Order: sequence, then C-alpha cells, then structure tokens
Amino acid sequence: MVSIEDVYHTAELAKIEITEEQAKKFRKEFEKIIDYFNILDEAEEDVEPTFHVLPITNVFREDVEGEYLSQEEALSNAKHKEEGYFKGPRVVE
Repeated sequence: MVSIEDVYHTAELAKIEITEEQAKKFRKEFEKIIDYFNILDEAEEDVEPTFHVLPITNVFREDVEGEYLSQEEALSNAKHKEEGYFKGPRVVE
C-alpha cells in the first residue's frame, strides 16, 4: 500500500511540488503500478526471456544493381552545392 507520505517523499526526491489533489491521484497510480509488478512476480521462474513478442528474424534481399542518378541529377535540386558535392553548414569553427 502506498501512503500519501510516500507520494510526497517521491515528489521531493524528484524536486517537484504537487498539490494534495495530485498526491491522491499519484497514490492511486502508484498502487496500480505496484499491482502490476505483483502480477509479474507470479510468473514462473523458468520462462525464457524474450526481446520480441513474435519470433522475428531479419529478412534480407539480394542487392540488385539498378538505375541510379547521375551526379548532376542528384545535385539538381540542392540549394547549396560546391565542387560537385552537397554543401552543408559548418559544424566546427
């Protein structure tokens, strides 16, 4: 069970000010979170960890050479270009 004092203590640790109404709301939300963790504690210990819900594997396609843009076509809509390359803003001065 989460007390109002626990909520105020958590708010103090987070360096936030909360109203009494917010504290009551957060207390209910904290209790729901703790209830969820209690449900997770009921899981069997020999359950394999999963990273994805579905057994997904990478699907790669073969590289196929196709049409490509010439340098002039690629740079045709560039606002800033210099010596055949895209020109970007200077990052380090």
